[in-house]
Amino acid sequence: MLHGLGVVLGWAIYLTPGRHRPRLQNNLRQSGLLAAHPHLLGQVVGETGKGLLELAAVWLRPQEKVVRLVRETPGWEAFEAALKDGKGAVVVAPHIGCWEIINQYIAARQPFTAMYKPARQQTVDRLMRQGRERGFAKLVPTDLSGVKALLGALKRGEAIGVLPDQVATLGDGVWAPFFGRWAYTPTMTVRLIQSTGATPFMVYAERLPWGRGYRIHFDALAEQLPKGRAEAAAALNREVERVARKLPAQYMWSYNRYKKPGGAEPPPETAPQ
Repeated sequence: MLHGLGVVLGWAIYLTPGRHRPRLQNNLRQSGLLAAHPHLLGQVVGETGKGLLELAAVWLRPQEKVVRLVRETPGWEAFEAALKDGKGAVVVAPHIGCWEIINQYIAARQPFTAMYKPARQQTVDRLMRQGRERGFAKLVPTDLSGVKALLGALKRGEAIGVLPDQVATLGDGVWAPFFGRWAYTPTMTVRLIQSTGATPFMVYAERLPWGRGYRIHFDALAEQLPKGRAEAAAALNREVERVARKLPAQYMWSYNRYKKPGGAEPPPETAPQ
């Protein structure tokens, strides 16, 4: 029911004047995926609305009921094996499908630490914390103390969660290619992986059709991250692209991924290769 209403909400938001529609259209056009998926725009609009309304089920239901919405977990055995090695695991979770259910599933079984940026509205912030910080989940702030907490969790052999496809804050980013354009890409994920030897996994919760639940994928990276910050950030962007191409309708194309943060140097004048 929530997903059905979400499709209606998605179209209502799309048809409302504002920045949402042109940004979504431009990002999709830039991706080059419309030629291979002629109905992709309409699918993205519907999936965007589903993502908003499914939060009611993920945040407000008891955790055991939320976890039961996960039908399949390909790659989970490899994820558990990596944790048993004692170096920890980094859950690299791009904005694909229902990323909010990932920490619920993992934290129902073992410690899981993730960064958290408070919402502007106090009521929304309270709901967010209540929905996310359940089981063995721990939220840490997006500052130096939060980075130290993530490092501490990895040193204990635990799992942490990071979002690789947000615009980096000044001082924690480099310009790297993403779907044919320069995107100011965070390097914290790269530094956490390289400094600890933790095993990285691309983790994304595929939204199954007709409200049937979710399939959480735990994918090992297709390529090893290079040592250089810029090269490693570009490699991580390629991993996000790879997953977005698998589930193009469920990627958050409306996000302003290509904006320039205040104080950052402008992107290179040459086109990314």
